[in-house]
Amino acid sequence: MTEPVTHRFYKEAAILPVKNGYGVALDGRSIRTPSGAVLSLPTAALAKAITKEWAVQTDTIDPFTMPIMQLACTALDQVIPNRTAVVSDTVAYGCNDLLCYRAEEPAELVQKQADAWQPILDWLSANFDINLAVTEGIMHVTQDDDAIAVLNQTVAALDDFPLTAVARMTQVFGSLALALAVWRSHISWAEAVNLAMLDEVYQAERWGKDREAEERRSSIRTEAKQASRLLYLCMAK
Repeated sequence: MTEPVTHRFYKEAAILPVKNGYGVALDGRSIRTPSGAVLSLPTAALAKAITKEWAVQTDTIDPFTMPIMQLACTALDQVIPNRTAVVSDTVAYGCNDLLCYRAEEPAELVQKQADAWQPILDWLSANFDINLAVTEGIMHVTQDDDAIAVLNQTVAALDDFPLTAVARMTQVFGSLALALAVWRSHISWAEAVNLAMLDEVYQAERWGKDREAEERRSSIRTEAKQASRLLYLCMAK
């Protein structure tokens, strides 16, 4: 089925003040989200980025070239009205964090995981007093109640837009620990992607590249980059 085409219907995109933040206007009219909410953004930097996404559209509007606009709408239409559930779902990833599940063999992969992943868990412990248990294989490991409580407090304390970014990165990485490390600028989004993809890259180096796996890794890199950009824009002064 062919997607409907939206032709550009405006001449100018510009930032304008709105209640509790910054908005974007098309020919003087405030943009609204798909649910009808006024686009209200926490920083001028974020508003500027979205204004640019609208300004560079050609004769037709392509939503896929407007990732920050899409994430802002996600924050306003999906995260804010369902904040408690978003926090709970994000913390659930931490309870089953990728970095806590290590290979039993081969020894080379076991060592790679320990060298790459354990420093992130050590950082999490030192900076948040969150101590996540590690296991080998796929058997579930139950995390300490205190660790879960601090994870919940940390995620729940995030403002709406940073929460949107951290939740998205957590889903993409399969790891709340990695998302928090990016949020606190301990590692870059690209470093986080490499850590999240460690197993897949190891298998590709060992057995050869797979086109579908390559496409998946490319998609993960794109989503992580977009989410981290939202994070930094909504934290900018």
